[in-house]
Amino acid sequence: MFRVLDLKLDVRGAEHIPVSGGAVLACTHVSYLDFIFCGLAGLPSGRKTRFMAKEQIFRNRVAGPLMRGMRHISVDRAAGQASYREAVEKLSAGEVVGVFPEATISRSFTVKPIKSGAIRMAVEAGVPIVPMTVWGSQRLWTKGRPKNLTQRHVPVLIRAGAPFQPTKDDDLDKLTITLRERMQTLLDEAQRDYPEKPRPGTDTFWLPAHLGGTAPTPEEALDSSPRPE
Repeated sequence: MFRVLDLKLDVRGAEHIPVSGGAVLACTHVSYLDFIFCGLAGLPSGRKTRFMAKEQIFRNRVAGPLMRGMRHISVDRAAGQASYREAVEKLSAGEVVGVFPEATISRSFTVKPIKSGAIRMAVEAGVPIVPMTVWGSQRLWTKGRPKNLTQRHVPVLIRAGAPFQPTKDDDLDKLTITLRERMQTLLDEAQRDYPEKPRPGTDTFWLPAHLGGTAPTPEEALDSSPRPE
């Protein structure tokens, strides 16, 4: 499908993903397709990524068989401990596990406050965390917008940052803040480097408000109501 759409994939920082041993990929979240693009960064190192995703996706008649076939990890938010334990086991066994610490798609296209689960998993399994970002995928399919999987030549930037390894002696709250800052820095760089701007007269929904787009501000995104014109 990517070849048919001629997506302009730009992967940088793939060398930060270890060629062996467990690792947590902690990625920003702007699109329903981010797990696919984030996972591409591991391929140069010969790594396949097992993602944690909400269990509703596994119940979907189309996506469900694919998610189960790729052996991703179903997350029931009402009983998340089982999926957390599964992720730690996979990490301890030397696998790469991908997480979206924001938990849901950021409608503002900035990094939302993140959960501490990624840090805690890395500490318990004794593996590094690789901060990541994906930018451009929101033009294809994002929250609150109809999907547009016929749009061709869309640039999608995938960036992996330098890994760091938290330990049980570290302050987990401070490390969670550090992870969010590193994710935001990568996202800022990807937005700055993005090779396309909206054409005059076209919808700027895919740009954050601070870059002149019509996406809601982070404050507005806390409310589910549309941004006022």
